Amino acid sequence: MQTIYFAGGCLWGVQAFVKTLPGVVATEAGRANGATGSLGGPYDGYAECVKATFDEGRVTVTELMGYFFEIIDPYSVNRQGVDVGEKYRTGVYSEDPSHLHEAEAYIRARPDRDQTSVEVLPLARYVPSAEEHQDRPDTFPDDYCYIPRELMAKYL
Repeated sequence: MQTIYFAGGCLWGVQAFVKTLPGVVATEAGRANGATGSLGGPYDGYAECVKATFDEGRVTVTELMGYFFEIIDPYSVNRQGVDVGEKYRTGVYSEDPSHLHEAEAYIRARPDRDQTSVEVLPLARYVPSAEEHQDRPDTFPDDYCYIPRELMAKYL
């Protein structure tokens, strides 16, 4: 099993989508690559993200990137849907350099690569979100999320 982190705006919707993907065996909502903070905050500079544990025999980082790009606006800086701010930036993080190389190669191969603002960086810090944020759309289906419900269930 391997782990990669996807920041794509509000972590609730990203987790709801990522947990349905083929080869993904576990997810956890959290925050990545901030300057300070711990469970309970503050979360200065962190990006809301989803920690995805995946079976590399069933899905590649390149395939995961393709899925990820289905739910994000890759051109937007610090914004997804109506959510605005640094914590809603898009990014891919990992402690495994090969994951980062594969993510960068995916972006470089896109015809819109020069307009894409998805950061690809080593994971510096990760803080899990509170329990109330884990799988939140399952508990609170009427909460706002910029990702359409049909996309969240596309791979079930």
